[in-house]
Amino acid sequence: MRKIDRDGLLLCELQAKTFENSAESTEMSSEIFIRRFMNSNVASLMDSTDFLQTNIQEKDIMERIEEEYGHSKYGSVKYSKNELYWIGYIYRYYSYTYELSSAQVYRIVKPKELRGLFLPYHTMDPAQAIERILEAKNLLMDEDAELQRQFEIFKKVREH
Repeated sequence: MRKIDRDGLLLCELQAKTFENSAESTEMSSEIFIRRFMNSNVASLMDSTDFLQTNIQEKDIMERIEEEYGHSKYGSVKYSKNELYWIGYIYRYYSYTYELSSAQVYRIVKPKELRGLFLPYHTMDPAQAIERILEAKNLLMDEDAELQRQFEIFKKVREH
């Protein structure tokens, strides 16, 4: 696990703004946009801090996603700009600090689930929000917690 730093915060902000802008700049549902984004080539590029060496802006990201997947009007459920901003920020923060790909993070936590957590969690520190989400899914990825879990299993095996 890595600590959030200036580069990570810049990536979080860029992804959050991109998600927020998708509310008006795309005709597809928010969930379809998020799925496309999180599995896109541009998201893979953002998984690397090399992305910050490019001059790609939110508008360019939207164009790249449309080039990769094509134009779509599929779906009608649109999330609010605030929800989209928070979801984008949380996804990138999670990906960056846990050093997972965007696609891996998307498979663990779906947008509908994050939307449901927006009201209770959006004022929390992102690290705390992610920790609570993982805890609820019984997926704590904290190294100390994982070592403790493995030690408990080892003790049970030794007892038998």
